[in-house]
Amino acid sequence: MARKKVVVALGHRALGTTLPQQKEAVRKSAKCIADLVEEGADVVISHSNAPQVGMIHMAMNEFGKVHPDYTYAPMSVCSAMSQGYIGYDLQNALRTELLDRGIYKPVCTVLTQVTVDPYDEAFYEPVKVIGRYLTEEEAEAEEKKGNYVVKEEKGYRRIVAAPKPQEIIELDSIRALSDAGHIVIACGGGGIPVLQQHTRLQGASAVIEKDYASGRLAEDLDADELLILTSVEHVSVNYQTEGEKQLGEITVSQAREYMEKEEFEKNTMLPKIEASVDFVEKKDGRRAVITSIEKAKDGFLGKTGTIIRK
Repeated sequence: MARKKVVVALGHRALGTTLPQQKEAVRKSAKCIADLVEEGADVVISHSNAPQVGMIHMAMNEFGKVHPDYTYAPMSVCSAMSQGYIGYDLQNALRTELLDRGIYKPVCTVLTQVTVDPYDEAFYEPVKVIGRYLTEEEAEAEEKKGNYVVKEEKGYRRIVAAPKPQEIIELDSIRALSDAGHIVIACGGGGIPVLQQHTRLQGASAVIEKDYASGRLAEDLDADELLILTSVEHVSVNYQTEGEKQLGEITVSQAREYMEKEEFEKNTMLPKIEASVDFVEKKDGRRAVITSIEKAKDGFLGKTGTIIRK
């Protein structure tokens, strides 16, 4: 059986939140990914980082308050930290699972930077809430720095932009490792957002949507399949109504019709559908599958999930 190159995008449920939860979650996720390897997938893994990057951002900023000699950590640094420690847990869990099955495949994490457009409209309409609750005084201080805050019931919180990914800086390294038979973990949390300034890369105060970055990664690697693992087995339309309908296999044109009808929630399911459509329609023979982490193997085998073809 010919092997397929598959970009697997892991959602929050596959990683947990706290450190102990993450250890347990990645062990379970490693079993699902190892199943894919046994079924003939050459896997490249991307993952979310929302709880982790928020925790790091809060911890580093609290440390900065107590120790004035230390500066606050910018979002790009927090993103890099989250890639490192999520990758550490995930690659070790996957390595152990594969060796327990008698499979030797090197597993590595690539710290990945992704450029964003400084003129992306997302910078004018930030949507990603991060960090702890702030007092009114702290919120005003953030705004004086040029940051955005949003008022919630319990107080104020920092809010950052979610621009679209442009270029994956470490793509050549990811491709070389994958072509050499390695399982690569890359573009964690959508990648570290950076702005291209001549030969220099400058960290951006933003969070890149993981699903868009995963789709870009699959496109740039010329993958056969984009497998997005989330909390539900199927995508639904008329969600949480009496007319709710689970979607099985659909075409790109059908997916676009549903998007035009605004069937998918803007900041949760819509990015998964858009990333899938963009990936599939650019080349014949590609497939995108959206399903739950528990159904990863069946989704890869075409037995379940929402499958999008051209």
